[in-house]
Amino acid sequence: MKTHILQLIIFTLVLIWSAYQPHDYPTWWLEVFPALLGLILLVFTYSRFRFSQLMYWVVLVHAIILLIGGHYTYAEEPVFNYLRGVFGWSRNNYDKLGHFFQGFSPAIIASELLWRLQIVRYRGWVVFLSGCVCMTISAIYELFEWLVATLSNQEAVTFLGAQGDVWDTQKDMLWCLIGCSTMLIYLYFSKQHLRTETITLKTQAVTITSKNQIESN
Repeated sequence: MKTHILQLIIFTLVLIWSAYQPHDYPTWWLEVFPALLGLILLVFTYSRFRFSQLMYWVVLVHAIILLIGGHYTYAEEPVFNYLRGVFGWSRNNYDKLGHFFQGFSPAIIASELLWRLQIVRYRGWVVFLSGCVCMTISAIYELFEWLVATLSNQEAVTFLGAQGDVWDTQKDMLWCLIGCSTMLIYLYFSKQHLRTETITLKTQAVTITSKNQIESN
């Protein structure tokens, strides 16, 4: 509980910083909305389903990446602008980090749901279906970017962050695939992690059932 409160405090502080004088507020809302939606869902499901500590930390890091991107825009993020000069990149690659976590973060969420709720009993299917979820999210997000581009002008340029790269969409999905593959490989071989979390889920279920029985009596 204390760890989750700390994570919530960190998120709130970064959110306040991100919202203070960002590059522009339309882009800020577009970039930050997924982080806010994720926070709402995790808070409302917290009493019914507890993810692993690893999942909460991964999601927090992903949210911070989104908040930083919303503040500066992905094309103008200062650290990666500096690295661009050091390594001679042709563009700011902060968006690659964002799309890596677009696969890295949903992979652990989907796999824990599938495994711990016993929707899938075979680890290979957990990996396959979790990968499908990640790539579906990536495809939907690219379609969402396209929709924004058709409905707006300047906001679309800063939100898309293509920086003149005609293959930006394909590269975004590739980095999502790399991110989800990295997490799924870890989870597949980390049998102790999944086994422990399954035991934790069963313990929580027994506790909730006992509490409901006491309240009914």
